[in-house]
Amino acid sequence: MTDVIPVPAWLALAGTVLVLWALMDRFLVPSARWFVRRRVNRIVADLNRELQFRIPFFKLTERRVLIDRLVYDPAVMEALSERADNANVPRDVLRTDVERYAREIVPSFNAYAYFRVGSYLARRIARILYRLRLGRADNEGLSRIERDASVVFVMNHRSNMDYVIVAYMAASRTALSYAVGEWAYVWPLRTLIQSLGAYFVRRDSRNPLYRRILARYVQMATQAGVVQAVYPEGRLTRDGRLQAFRLGLISYMVDAFDPASERDLVFVPVGINYDRVLEDRSLLRTLDPDATPRGRLFAVATVAKALGRNLRLMARRRWYRLGYACINFGTPISMRRYARQREVDFRKLEPDAHRNAVEQLGRELRSAVAATIPVLPVSVVATVFVRNERQLLSKLEVKARAQALIEDLESRGAFVHVPRADRDYAVDVGLRMLVLRRFIVDSEGLYGLAPGQDAILSYYANSIAHFVSNGADAVARSGDDPVPQPD
Repeated sequence: MTDVIPVPAWLALAGTVLVLWALMDRFLVPSARWFVRRRVNRIVADLNRELQFRIPFFKLTERRVLIDRLVYDPAVMEALSERADNANVPRDVLRTDVERYAREIVPSFNAYAYFRVGSYLARRIARILYRLRLGRADNEGLSRIERDASVVFVMNHRSNMDYVIVAYMAASRTALSYAVGEWAYVWPLRTLIQSLGAYFVRRDSRNPLYRRILARYVQMATQAGVVQAVYPEGRLTRDGRLQAFRLGLISYMVDAFDPASERDLVFVPVGINYDRVLEDRSLLRTLDPDATPRGRLFAVATVAKALGRNLRLMARRRWYRLGYACINFGTPISMRRYARQREVDFRKLEPDAHRNAVEQLGRELRSAVAATIPVLPVSVVATVFVRNERQLLSKLEVKARAQALIEDLESRGAFVHVPRADRDYAVDVGLRMLVLRRFIVDSEGLYGLAPGQDAILSYYANSIAHFVSNGADAVARSGDDPVPQPD
């Protein structure tokens, strides 16, 4: 009875590991989860006292619960049955697809990651790269928005830095939930983006089942009061102009909106502009049908090369920030008031009437976004040279034409950011940046368009093209695009 039974070392080690794992699973992990959850709840409670638009419980719900709720939503189950009958596909196979789509769409918002890590990084990156400015904001209109309203920021899309800058500028008001393209659905970027509350969208998908699942998630989030940010252009502008709006997400939102409900749906137009867009050359390259395709490795090498060059300039104290980045917040559009004034309820419209009503709303949103886009020094000077591309101009002539353009833009209601409230200085800033980037050449005091740089100069001039000549009318007319309809 007292004999010692020898146990192999590997078995003893395995047993010890199993015991430790059981202890962690039963005692340590639940305690750690409780501690983290308690800390996060305290952070959220503090934030909700400070933020203008509270973080709703929907955003804090466990991701697995939201996925199950979406998968077994009656509208999704109905779409699954229709798809199974029409395509003669087993329901179990389609249910697997539904779960995969739901996992892809539903985010896993982490308040600590958003406000303590994400906001800090956004602030640091934005301030390192740009001279960041808040141009014009309808603070009175924004302050009148109810705290529990479903707020949607509707923006133009010029750069991938838009996500960083808008999140930073709005951090004092709310936490934004972005609609992000499938380009970002790669590890580890996917996990980071989902923890910040963003949801992924397959923008070109024609799969009716996927579109129904996406529509239901957007509607659930909107009805729960999640503050969202959408880029209706669908992608970065390639030529610098404000592109036609793709109204699928906005259509999903208004389709589930009840004008008589206690929670209002409010669209806030947002305009953003840059003196320098990081992706300007690569975006223009996509417009060239003869351009040689470049792979992901080339893109990584290009970024590394640019980063190394800028680090060397920083070390030699010869590095300058990339000019100004400016953002404007326009007058909010209340859908409760909009529906009452036009006597429209999107839920009850027939298909043709629904399409027309969404297109009309899209035109008004697009005009509102266009009107909020700020005018910056580079866009002003670029416009001067695009208008006079065959001429050499002295600095005095550049300033005179830029001053006349600024006055014309301001008379049309555009916000022109004038650094230091000095128009001469503003023109100097814009001209210096274009000369440093070799878009404009300085020949013995006369300035002219550099050979082969007309496209990139037009790119920056196009950002304010809708303000000049008949540009505002052109913006309104070009909104007559087909509207993707929800299933």
